Amino acid sequence: MIDTATRQAIAAQARRLGCEEAALLAVIEVESAGKVYAKVDGRNEPLIRFEGHYFDRRLSGSKRAKARAAGLANPKAGAVANPRSQAARWKMLNDAIEIDAKAAMESVSLGLGQVMGAHWAWLGYASVEAMVNVARSGVPGQVELMVRYIEKAGLAGALRRRDWHAFAKGYNGPAHAKWGYHTKMADAYRRHARGAPTPPADRRAAKPAATVLKRGMLGSRIAELQTALTRAGHMVTADGSFGPATERAVLAFQKAAGLTVDGVAGRQTLEALAKAGGTKGPQSVWMRLLHDFLSWLRRS
Repeated sequence: MIDTATRQAIAAQARRLGCEEAALLAVIEVESAGKVYAKVDGRNEPLIRFEGHYFDRRLSGSKRAKARAAGLANPKAGAVANPRSQAARWKMLNDAIEIDAKAAMESVSLGLGQVMGAHWAWLGYASVEAMVNVARSGVPGQVELMVRYIEKAGLAGALRRRDWHAFAKGYNGPAHAKWGYHTKMADAYRRHARGAPTPPADRRAAKPAATVLKRGMLGSRIAELQTALTRAGHMVTADGSFGPATERAVLAFQKAAGLTVDGVAGRQTLEALAKAGGTKGPQSVWMRLLHDFLSWLRRS
């Protein structure tokens, strides 16, 4: 089931595409089966599928031999089976990363739209790690990634027209009809179009418990902070753990922005991060949500 927060992120991106919310929601439902993340080692992670033939293609010499011996690479598509559980798939990815991190991350499809990591440059990301971090930052990041692919692949028009055959052919490939992607999307669209529109965010909701992010904290808000720091030019892995590396990134950002340099991300630091992220091109869904959140804080 797709929850309210996910529907709100979808609504924002539907406006960006100029399509009906129900149309984008239908695609996401079919591609993700309504599941937006899996719990792996206590953290919400995007769904992934590891493609061993992609990995094989990106390796050579001793690395390829090692990956093949470990059952992680094969020149034949589908020869490397994916485990049923997402936890096992993430372990597979981490094992592949030990051999070659870039090749491994390029060899997974991830998120709501199951976008291949190999598309990172085509989609305009600075690196494959940056793309993976966006997907790991939360549901808005996953939706942003999927919509970026839809735009780049020239499928926005088909989605606006609700031409499910053309959209599924472009998104899922020529075998889409065999698996009925177009009919599933059409059915999902009709169901969502009949339903009530996505409710707006409730600004009367309880204030989040933590308005200051600091060392030792864990969770999705930390991952969002880390993603914002990276977008502002202070690279840090979005692992959801506020450790020494994140503290150093916060300190560096605060110094560059002329803020109090204390390594703690409070309201002023978050506001400055939102502004810094907004100067580098079209705002991401997350940045817009952050602006809304900060505006709500100021009114409280």
